[in-house]
Amino acid sequence: MCRKPALVVFDLDYTLWPFWVDTHVDPPFHKNSDGSVQDQNHRPVRLYPEVPEVLHLLDSEGIAMASASRTGEIQGARQLLDLFGLNCYFRYTEIYPGRKTTHFQRLNQQSGIPFHRMLFFDDESRNIHDVGTLGVVCVPVPRGMTLSLLKEGLESFAQCSNSLPANKV
Repeated sequence: MCRKPALVVFDLDYTLWPFWVDTHVDPPFHKNSDGSVQDQNHRPVRLYPEVPEVLHLLDSEGIAMASASRTGEIQGARQLLDLFGLNCYFRYTEIYPGRKTTHFQRLNQQSGIPFHRMLFFDDESRNIHDVGTLGVVCVPVPRGMTLSLLKEGLESFAQCSNSLPANKV
Protein backbone atom coordinates (compact mmCIF):
# COMPACT_ATOMS: atom_id res chain seq x y z
CA MET A 1 0.00 0.00 0.00
CA CYS A 2 1.57 3.28 -1.04
CA ARG A 3 -0.61 5.89 0.59
CA LYS A 4 -2.07 6.05 4.09
CA PRO A 5 -4.86 8.31 5.29
CA ALA A 6 -3.87 11.26 7.44
CA LEU A 7 -7.03 10.80 9.54
CA VAL A 8 -9.28 7.78 10.11
CA VAL A 9 -12.71 8.65 11.49
CA PHE A 10 -15.09 6.23 13.19
CA ASP A 11 -18.77 6.50 13.91
CA LEU A 12 -19.63 5.06 17.33
CA ASP A 13 -23.09 3.41 17.42
CA TYR A 14 -23.13 0.09 15.54
CA THR A 15 -19.58 0.79 14.34
CA LEU A 16 -17.45 0.57 17.50
CA TRP A 17 -20.17 -0.81 19.78
CA PRO A 18 -23.32 -2.86 19.05
CA PHE A 19 -26.02 -0.47 20.23
CA TRP A 20 -27.35 3.08 20.04
CA VAL A 21 -26.09 4.86 23.14
CA ASP A 22 -29.20 7.08 23.24
CA THR A 23 -31.82 4.30 23.13
CA HIS A 24 -30.46 0.79 23.83
CA VAL A 25 -28.47 1.35 27.03
CA ASP A 26 -29.02 3.47 30.12
CA PRO A 27 -26.32 5.94 31.18
CA PRO A 28 -24.56 6.67 33.38
CA PHE A 29 -22.10 3.83 32.90
CA HIS A 30 -19.57 2.39 35.31
CA LYS A 31 -16.58 0.07 35.22
CA ASN A 32 -16.52 -2.94 37.52
CA SER A 33 -13.45 -4.13 39.40
CA ASP A 34 -12.97 -6.79 36.71
CA GLY A 35 -12.76 -4.08 34.02
CA SER A 36 -16.17 -4.78 32.48
CA VAL A 37 -18.50 -1.86 31.72
CA GLN A 38 -22.18 -1.79 32.68
CA ASP A 39 -25.03 0.66 32.31
CA GLN A 40 -27.02 1.96 35.29
CA ASN A 41 -29.24 -1.16 35.19
CA HIS A 42 -26.16 -3.40 35.49
CA ARG A 43 -26.46 -4.63 31.91
CA PRO A 44 -23.09 -5.34 30.25
CA VAL A 45 -21.93 -2.85 27.63
CA ARG A 46 -19.24 -4.02 25.20
CA LEU A 47 -17.29 -2.97 22.15
CA TYR A 48 -17.22 -5.09 19.03
CA PRO A 49 -14.47 -7.65 19.73
CA GLU A 50 -11.82 -6.43 17.25
CA VAL A 51 -12.17 -2.69 17.95
CA PRO A 52 -9.26 -2.41 20.42
CA GLU A 53 -6.93 -4.18 17.98
CA VAL A 54 -8.11 -1.99 15.06
CA LEU A 55 -7.39 1.20 17.01
CA HIS A 56 -4.07 -0.09 18.33
CA LEU A 57 -2.95 -1.03 14.82
CA LEU A 58 -3.75 2.42 13.41
CA ASP A 59 -2.04 4.05 16.38
CA SER A 60 1.08 1.93 15.90
CA GLU A 61 1.17 3.10 12.26
CA GLY A 62 1.08 6.73 13.45
CA ILE A 63 -2.28 7.40 11.80
CA ALA A 64 -4.41 10.04 13.55
CA MET A 65 -7.95 9.04 14.51
CA ALA A 66 -11.22 10.77 15.33
CA SER A 67 -14.70 9.80 16.42
CA ALA A 68 -17.79 11.36 14.91
CA SER A 69 -21.27 10.56 16.20
CA ARG A 70 -24.68 12.12 15.64
CA THR A 71 -26.06 10.89 18.98
CA GLY A 72 -28.05 13.10 21.31
CA GLU A 73 -26.56 11.21 24.28
CA ILE A 74 -23.32 13.20 24.22
CA GLN A 75 -22.31 12.60 27.84
CA GLY A 76 -22.99 8.86 27.66
CA ALA A 77 -20.97 8.45 24.46
CA ARG A 78 -18.06 10.42 25.93
CA GLN A 79 -18.26 8.41 29.14
CA LEU A 80 -18.07 5.13 27.20
CA LEU A 81 -15.04 6.32 25.24
CA ASP A 82 -13.39 7.04 28.57
CA LEU A 83 -14.43 3.80 30.30
CA PHE A 84 -13.35 1.68 27.34
CA GLY A 85 -10.00 3.50 27.29
CA LEU A 86 -10.51 4.77 23.74
CA ASN A 87 -9.89 8.48 24.41
CA CYS A 88 -6.15 7.93 24.08
CA TYR A 89 -6.66 7.00 20.42
CA PHE A 90 -8.89 9.87 19.32
CA ARG A 91 -7.13 13.14 18.61
CA TYR A 92 -10.50 14.69 17.65
CA THR A 93 -13.99 13.95 18.92
CA GLU A 94 -17.17 15.31 17.33
CA ILE A 95 -20.23 14.04 19.21
CA TYR A 96 -23.53 15.91 18.82
CA PRO A 97 -26.77 15.67 16.80
CA GLY A 98 -26.82 16.95 13.24
CA ARG A 99 -25.42 16.06 9.84
CA LYS A 100 -22.15 14.15 9.61
CA THR A 101 -20.94 16.69 7.07
CA THR A 102 -20.85 19.24 9.92
CA HIS A 103 -18.70 16.85 11.95
CA PHE A 104 -16.29 16.54 9.04
CA GLN A 105 -16.16 20.25 8.32
CA ARG A 106 -15.13 20.77 11.95
CA LEU A 107 -12.59 17.95 11.76
CA ASN A 108 -11.14 19.59 8.66
CA GLN A 109 -10.96 22.98 10.41
CA GLN A 110 -9.39 21.59 13.59
CA SER A 111 -6.88 19.32 11.93
CA GLY A 112 -6.10 21.12 8.69
CA ILE A 113 -6.38 17.72 6.99
CA PRO A 114 -8.13 17.88 3.61
CA PHE A 115 -11.15 15.64 3.07
CA HIS A 116 -9.39 13.52 0.43
CA ARG A 117 -6.81 12.49 3.10
CA MET A 118 -9.56 11.12 5.40
CA LEU A 119 -10.98 7.60 5.70
CA PHE A 120 -14.39 7.11 7.35
CA PHE A 121 -16.14 4.02 8.76
CA ASP A 122 -19.89 4.15 9.51
CA ASP A 123 -22.84 1.75 9.60
CA GLU A 124 -25.40 4.19 8.15
CA SER A 125 -25.65 4.54 4.37
CA ARG A 126 -26.93 8.13 4.57
CA ASN A 127 -23.76 9.16 6.43
CA ILE A 128 -21.58 7.28 3.93
CA HIS A 129 -23.34 9.11 1.09
CA ASP A 130 -23.26 12.58 2.68
CA VAL A 131 -19.62 12.41 3.79
CA GLY A 132 -18.58 10.85 0.48
CA THR A 133 -19.76 13.98 -1.32
CA LEU A 134 -17.02 15.89 0.54
CA GLY A 135 -14.34 13.70 -1.05
CA VAL A 136 -13.75 11.48 2.00
CA VAL A 137 -13.13 7.78 1.29
CA CYS A 138 -16.03 6.05 3.07
CA VAL A 139 -16.42 2.41 4.06
CA PRO A 140 -19.75 0.93 5.16
CA VAL A 141 -19.65 -1.11 8.37
CA PRO A 142 -22.38 -3.77 8.10
CA ARG A 143 -21.73 -5.70 11.35
CA GLY A 144 -19.25 -3.78 13.47
CA MET A 145 -15.65 -2.75 12.96
CA THR A 146 -13.19 -5.57 12.22
CA LEU A 147 -9.55 -5.92 11.19
CA SER A 148 -10.71 -7.21 7.81
CA LEU A 149 -12.84 -4.11 7.27
CA LEU A 150 -9.91 -1.91 8.28
CA LYS A 151 -7.70 -3.63 5.70
CA GLU A 152 -10.39 -3.19 3.06
CA GLY A 153 -10.71 0.50 3.94
CA LEU A 154 -6.96 1.11 3.84
CA GLU A 155 -6.76 -0.62 0.46
CA SER A 156 -9.66 1.46 -0.89
CA PHE A 157 -8.00 4.61 0.40
CA ALA A 158 -4.67 3.69 -1.25
CA GLN A 159 -6.42 3.05 -4.58
CA CYS A 160 -8.35 6.33 -4.40
CA SER A 161 -5.28 8.35 -3.43
CA ASN A 162 -3.27 6.78 -6.25
CA SER A 163 -5.81 8.12 -8.72
CA LEU A 164 -5.47 11.71 -7.46
CA PRO A 165 -3.29 14.20 -9.29
CA ALA A 166 0.14 14.66 -7.67
CA ASN A 167 -0.73 18.14 -6.38
CA LYS A 168 -3.73 16.74 -4.43
CA VAL A 169 -1.79 14.06 -2.53
